[in-house]
Amino acid sequence: MAPSATPSPIPSVPTVTLDNGVEIPQLGFGVFQVPDDATTAAVTAALETGYRSIDTAAIYGNEAGVGRALAASGLPREELFVTTKLWNADQGYDATLRAFDASLAKLGLDHVDLYLIHWPAPARDLYRDSWRALERLAGEGRIRAAGVSNFQPGHLLRLLDGATLTPVVNQIELHPGLQQAELRAFHADHRIATEAWSPLAQGAVLDDPAVAAVAGRYGKSAAQVVIRWHLQLGNVVIPKSVTPARIRENFEVFDFALTDEEMQAVAALDRGLRTGPHPDELN
Repeated sequence: MAPSATPSPIPSVPTVTLDNGVEIPQLGFGVFQVPDDATTAAVTAALETGYRSIDTAAIYGNEAGVGRALAASGLPREELFVTTKLWNADQGYDATLRAFDASLAKLGLDHVDLYLIHWPAPARDLYRDSWRALERLAGEGRIRAAGVSNFQPGHLLRLLDGATLTPVVNQIELHPGLQQAELRAFHADHRIATEAWSPLAQGAVLDDPAVAAVAGRYGKSAAQVVIRWHLQLGNVVIPKSVTPARIRENFEVFDFALTDEEMQAVAALDRGLRTGPHPDELN
């Protein structure tokens, strides 16, 4: 009688130490465009796979679904890393504090690990007031780390002028088709971690022959190759899916590594390809 197969241990995800000492898992799970009623199942599948970092936002309308999955998981709170974001319509000092309370209630948590200003919304010109509210929340221990999303170098410089905290993360659209070299260099100079949303360009980079060639060499999918590229660049990355098989596939990226030549082949795909709005224009 053949011995029963033992399940493979879940690989531990490497972490990135943020400038304030907080560690964020380098591979997380995003829930953008996932309806609230489907979010609980998707996050549950992610947690069962081994993800411990979950990224949501007020505007996604699924914070409650994330909260249900976290509560049902039985995982200790200290093993989880939860990110949510402030929406543009809620910017301003007092409005930010109210919006944060609303997000926390939907998540069913007493703190979040990372809170981000979702977009600079430059025409509103409220992100500096919003940032003061994040500084207060961080001081009160209600957020472990404060950051931003979709900020360009000019927005960051203006935010930093007079701020008592530097954002520890900027979450931006980033994938082989849009590599944001200038912004990533700014981050490196200011000790801001780069986090990639739309890391697969919504699939637009997965049919490229250079990616397919690398995938064939390792017996991996194109998505796995691109996620691996992000990890080796040092990016924090948050792919999303609602399909359990795809959720697992996106996690199975720790048993191979790209060579320098393969990293360069993927890097050659940069072509200014945006799948989302330009941060100077969304208000």
